[in-house]
Amino acid sequence: MNCKNCNAEFNSKYCPNCGQAAHIKRIDAHYIIHEIEHVLHFDRGILYTIRELVTNPGQSIRNFLNWNRNKLVKPIVFIVITSLIYSIATKFFHVEDAYVNFDAGGPINKLPVTTAVFKWVQSHYGYANIMISVFVAFWLKQFFRKYKYNFFEILVLLCFVLGVGMLIYTIFGIIEGLIHVKVMQIAGVIGLAYTTWAIGHFFDKKKTISYLKAFVSYMLGMITAIVLTTAITLTIDLLIKH
Repeated sequence: MNCKNCNAEFNSKYCPNCGQAAHIKRIDAHYIIHEIEHVLHFDRGILYTIRELVTNPGQSIRNFLNWNRNKLVKPIVFIVITSLIYSIATKFFHVEDAYVNFDAGGPINKLPVTTAVFKWVQSHYGYANIMISVFVAFWLKQFFRKYKYNFFEILVLLCFVLGVGMLIYTIFGIIEGLIHVKVMQIAGVIGLAYTTWAIGHFFDKKKTISYLKAFVSYMLGMITAIVLTTAITLTIDLLIKH
């Protein structure tokens, strides 16, 4: 028969050229349950990934980049899943507004693009955080240039680290929603502390300067994202107005 994927001829259960199965089973309940179990499996699944990133982030991420990419969940998948969990939890318990608050009152109402963008950030902080990672990666590249990691490898680092940050915010968001005590500010401090520690641990865990550079890079990345976004949206609003 001919492979439906690469059109190579073969006579076995799998194509020797690309590995495509000769007969693909239909998607049913068993398939869906298997896929969920695969993602959540403690060994080389999301729970295993979380454990490794919490206990030994530097070595785990270096291993992923340099020699074994099967043990951890893929970085993009990881941050998307954790951001989704964060978004669902905070929307359900209505705690996000208290953490990321954008006041659109007064003259700001006359700037529709700026208002719309920052309200979107407020409502989708988990996904906005993914975009902010681009700016953080830029500054990390500047501060840690001697380590020879390229921009995309640093983005992988941030996908893992910020993904854990999303889970930290999620836990505190659920606690705040259940006991009605403002604890999201504590989550912010813990999340920043973890981010600083994990990034410093990745580059050189024995040097204090690594953690200082990690902290400064993260803060500069956040500031750069806010300033650049504000400048762009204000420019668009002024062009529309005139």
